[in-house]
Amino acid sequence: MSTDDFRPPAMRRRTLHMVGNAHLDPVWLWPWQEGYQEARATFWSAIQRMDEYPDFVFTCDQIVLLAWVEEQDPELFERIRERVAEGRWVMTGGWWVEPDCNVPGGESFVRQGLYGQRYLHEKFGVIATVGMNADPFGHNAMLPAVLRGQRMDSYTFLRPGPHESDLDGTAFWWEAPDGSRVLAYRIPFEYCSPPGDVAHQTEKSLGQLDRSLGDVMIFYGVGNHGGGPTKANIESIHRHDQRGSYGRMIMSSPRRYFDELIARGRASGLRVWRDDLQHHASGCYSAHSGIKQWVRRAQAALLSAERWAAVGSVVHGDAYPRDELGHAWKQLLFNQFHDTLPGSAIEPAYDDARDQLGEAVAIAKRIITRVHNRIARDVAVPFEDGTQPVLVFNPHPWPVSTDIELQYGVQPTGVHVVDADGGLVPSQRTQSVATTNDKGRGAVVFRADLPPLGYRLYRLLPRTAGSLTWADGAAPGTLSASETVLENDLLRAELDPSTGWLSSLLDKRTGVDLVAGAAGEHTQVSEDPTDTWGHGVVTYAWPGEAMKTTRIVLRESGPERARLRVERSWGRSTMTEEFILRQGADELEVRVTIDWREQAHLLKLRFPVALADPEATYEIPFATLRRPVDGAEEPGQSWVDLSSGGAGLAVVNNAKHGYDVSPASAGASPSIGITAVRSPVYSWHDPRLLDPDGFYSFQDQGVQRFTYLLVPHAGDWRAASLTRRAAVLGSAPRAMLESSHDGSLPATGSFAADDGPVLITAVKGGENGDPAAPDLIVRAVETTGTAVTAARLALPLVERVVEADFGPYQLRTFRVPRDPAAPVVGVDLLEWPVDAEVPGSPSDDD
Repeated sequence: MSTDDFRPPAMRRRTLHMVGNAHLDPVWLWPWQEGYQEARATFWSAIQRMDEYPDFVFTCDQIVLLAWVEEQDPELFERIRERVAEGRWVMTGGWWVEPDCNVPGGESFVRQGLYGQRYLHEKFGVIATVGMNADPFGHNAMLPAVLRGQRMDSYTFLRPGPHESDLDGTAFWWEAPDGSRVLAYRIPFEYCSPPGDVAHQTEKSLGQLDRSLGDVMIFYGVGNHGGGPTKANIESIHRHDQRGSYGRMIMSSPRRYFDELIARGRASGLRVWRDDLQHHASGCYSAHSGIKQWVRRAQAALLSAERWAAVGSVVHGDAYPRDELGHAWKQLLFNQFHDTLPGSAIEPAYDDARDQLGEAVAIAKRIITRVHNRIARDVAVPFEDGTQPVLVFNPHPWPVSTDIELQYGVQPTGVHVVDADGGLVPSQRTQSVATTNDKGRGAVVFRADLPPLGYRLYRLLPRTAGSLTWADGAAPGTLSASETVLENDLLRAELDPSTGWLSSLLDKRTGVDLVAGAAGEHTQVSEDPTDTWGHGVVTYAWPGEAMKTTRIVLRESGPERARLRVERSWGRSTMTEEFILRQGADELEVRVTIDWREQAHLLKLRFPVALADPEATYEIPFATLRRPVDGAEEPGQSWVDLSSGGAGLAVVNNAKHGYDVSPASAGASPSIGITAVRSPVYSWHDPRLLDPDGFYSFQDQGVQRFTYLLVPHAGDWRAASLTRRAAVLGSAPRAMLESSHDGSLPATGSFAADDGPVLITAVKGGENGDPAAPDLIVRAVETTGTAVTAARLALPLVERVVEADFGPYQLRTFRVPRDPAAPVVGVDLLEWPVDAEVPGSPSDDD
């Protein structure tokens, strides 16, 4: 006799899909080594529950846990394969870990699925079709586009909760800026449960969900440190189901729930949400400056290494280092985990993170250096007595004009810099990193105009060289500097000597001064009593004290750049900002060094603007987002812009992710704020109270360095190429000293170039086919929110041009064969043809 025969007729006519899972944080209040063991213990427990209860279904995400089990317990891994084939071990999520879903760059979200989904397909013959990030603290608005590109049509998450968002309901359609949609479900109450009766979990969940849905999904199982569903959990579900306590209760999975929701016709009328999903734990946008900067550096290094590895594979026939790069990417992806990257893990976890991310960067640097030297050996560099050849490499698939700082030797009188034709380029001495009595060591800064994803040859000549003429387009414009003013042909920046901050930033192209008359301090030090997560924080734009300006020094004033140094202090802490204006530059660069010695305090850098009623735009992964000018603490990628009346100011940076844009108030103008430093106690979670006599370790103590750009512009943010500026700031061109020799390559070369608003985000060897000589994968995204017809992606590397249409913010990927006769194929984010059948994959019309 079936269970249905025992259910009372009076029970609620609804089905509760009970999702057994074991949320396991591989790192949090414990090191990864403890998570490594717990993955094995948790998965054995799930297998044993399946042996005991024939109807039990287990939902698994975070592919790294499966990879750990595979390498430490082959018997368990084989048992899991059997249960996957049976359909009772259900794969969800499809990502390497549940990452922070705001801070990583767009390509990192792509790689979470690339490595996760392909692992599932290789090892189990399935992929995940439901995205799952149960525990992260917020979700950027482009995730639906990434999920659909990875063959997932739905998404489950917990945060923000009903009290933290204007989002109504439990299930809804979530639409990205490019128009991609997934069917989303906010997990009611919690994703894990105590080990006993599920009654409390069920009642709390039913109290939070949207009753109009009818059938609902409730998660249970011991979690955070793993564990999974217990015997008591499962037997209580059977008992409550038989009694009809809450309705029909079935062992289920997210896939089954979404399928039945659609089949019942309940999905078509759901609300459409066109925004990101915030705000939970706003302090995690800024907690632990170190991990955020290390992750940014590793992302940039690996994307550059992939590009150069692809060049080396095609041009020189080198074996593409797929395994090396895959290992490095997995180290990076693991450390984007939602308690590591947000800064909420224990202090020792960051020793491991630093080491693992350092390994990823070291792998990338070895690959880059190897390929650059292979290219350099093939460039024809004629011998010229007394000169030192220099090759400069641009990792970006668009032209870059920038300053190169180069250390050199054996030139005691200093150097001039010329191009391959002997034309003089602007340069000047700068301070060497070496402090020795070796008069031959020195440093020069010079302007390099570089082709897209390519290289260019320059030479150092002794400063005593004879008469030289300027290279084409290199003749210097005006550049002047004093103790308070930096000025070139495009910008004029003036500092107030009492505050150390800008009193004027004039854009000569428009005649608009973005700063003159703006009120408000640049630095804001506040007490910060909030916990590591910043629970309950709406804004960090609090009243505070300005740091005291202690010294202003003109450090450089030359033909190529000028540099003003401003020193400040507060309490036991200091901050130095060096304002750098290049000849012909339309941006003001500021290099920041902070030596922070405060506990339970934060430092905001504020950028007041002389704009009335401005609009705020933030960069998010692969897109931009308009947000209110209301002072709320918000996550972002590399830049934030304020525009009004046909002009604007953007702040671009290479290390920070916590921002606010505050409106005008009494005594203050509208401003952009960057949370530069927070110093809470490690892993302190409200409501735990700190013992006033206790001993604690505080975050962000000591020295940190980062750089930001101030970019005035006409029109709105689209006119300023902000995403490209941010990429160059985060991944500078590389210069290397070279010798003279014959070669088959010219003095300048380019291997790939993108087009206008369509930006190439990745050039890499494919994951399919010959691992040593794979086809190229080229990915590009539209960056301005405007449709583009026939965007041209030039690939001289393989003598191909890809022309394609792009919708607003559309992300497209192409497989480009090395054989010029073979067709270019559009592929998804897993590098499979978009129309290819893959087991379990949702159809395009779902």
